[in-house]
Amino acid sequence: MSRPLIGVTTYLDTARWGVWELPATLLPAAYPRLVRAAGGLAALLPPDGADAAAAVVARLDGLVVAGGADVEPARYGAARDPRTGPPARERDAWELALVDAALTAGTPVLGVCRGMQLLNVALGGTLLQHLEGHTAGVGRLGRHTVKPVPGTRYGSLVPEAVEVPTYHHQAVDRLGAGLVPSAYAEDGTVEAVELPGSWVLGVQWHPEMDDDTRVMAGLVRAASA
Repeated sequence: MSRPLIGVTTYLDTARWGVWELPATLLPAAYPRLVRAAGGLAALLPPDGADAAAAVVARLDGLVVAGGADVEPARYGAARDPRTGPPARERDAWELALVDAALTAGTPVLGVCRGMQLLNVALGGTLLQHLEGHTAGVGRLGRHTVKPVPGTRYGSLVPEAVEVPTYHHQAVDRLGAGLVPSAYAEDGTVEAVELPGSWVLGVQWHPEMDDDTRVMAGLVRAASA
C-alpha cells in the first residue's frame, strides 16, 4: 500500500544558517519525523494565498495544522489580552483557508496545539487567552495527564489516561460548531476536540515531542483510506 501524503503547516519567521539571515519557512523536525514513524510521507506547507488552499488540499491525503503563535483574537471577535502574543496574520489566513478546504473536501485533519485552537476558531468557537500551569517555563515543555472521553475517536485511539508533553497558555473556551470534547486535563481544560462523522481531531499537547505515535497513526490510516 502506498504511503499517504500528509501536509504539515509551517512557521514564517527569520532564521539564521551559515552566513545567511533571511525570512524562512520553518518547522520543528519532530513533525515530519512523527509523520514518517506513523507510516506517512510529510510535505511542508509554507503560507500562501488563501485562494491556493483548495488546490493544495486536493493534492494531500491528510492535513496537520502545526503549533505556533497565538491566533489573533480578532479572528474570534475578541479584544486582545495583554498576555496574548503578537499576531501571525499571514499564517492565520492561510491555515484557516486550509482547514476550510479540508473540511469541504473531507480530508482528514489533525490540529496540534495552535492547530487545535485554530480549528475551533475556524468553526466559530472562541479561546481563553491565558491560563496558567500548562508549560514548565519559557521554551520548556511541561507534562501533565490527559483523560480521554469514552466513545470518542480520540478515546478509541488512546483509551487510557496518559501523560503528555505540553506548551500552551491558551485553550478552547466556547466550542466551535459541531465540535465535541474528547479529552480533558485534570484541571478541566479541554485537551482534545473532534468533529463526529469525519476524521477531524485537535489535541492541545505536542504528540511530535513524544514517542507515542497513536494519534498520528490514526490520521495516517484515515488518509490511506
